[in-house]
Amino acid sequence: MARKLDKNLKQILKFLEEAEKLKSLMRHSWLSTGRRESVAEHSWRTALLAIVLAGQMENKIEIGKVVMMLTVHDIAEIYAGDPWAWKGKPKDKKQKEAKAIKQLTNLLPSKQAREITALWREYESKKTKEAMFAKAVDKLETLNQHNLANLKTWTKEEYAYNLVHGSEEVKYSKTLKALKDLIDKQTRAKIAKK
Repeated sequence: MARKLDKNLKQILKFLEEAEKLKSLMRHSWLSTGRRESVAEHSWRTALLAIVLAGQMENKIEIGKVVMMLTVHDIAEIYAGDPWAWKGKPKDKKQKEAKAIKQLTNLLPSKQAREITALWREYESKKTKEAMFAKAVDKLETLNQHNLANLKTWTKEEYAYNLVHGSEEVKYSKTLKALKDLIDKQTRAKIAKK
């Protein structure tokens, strides 16, 4: 028993050490301080938004599951990279990310590997109310982060893209649409000040 526990804990540490790479993987987004944002920072802030927003939703959300999903939703990017949304999805993005999840979770004991893989797949499928909420919150956090950054960090494509990004993901909820409208209002005001 002790030998199995020791092996499992070593596997968990190895996975955690590999997951640390998410802290140094930079996104296109910039912080209000002028520094580029890491993927890990985005994942944390997205989970925080989900926690504070869940109580405003029309339907009850299993927030624990959402937070777990959001914690792992970008880990495949450690190996698959983080393509910029406004440039469009690479054709092989899903295959690269599925391969990356398998590679990462192979470091874990089988039970934890199945749990992480199931959370990631549920998020990607967008079929459950928790996955739909998580996906929408992911988009909304990104848009709000763009609004916090200096306009000089935006590409010309983002001026229009930021106003449509996430529209599909929020349309199922009055609350999420209202939040997107507020963020869009901020975006327009920021652009108008230029």
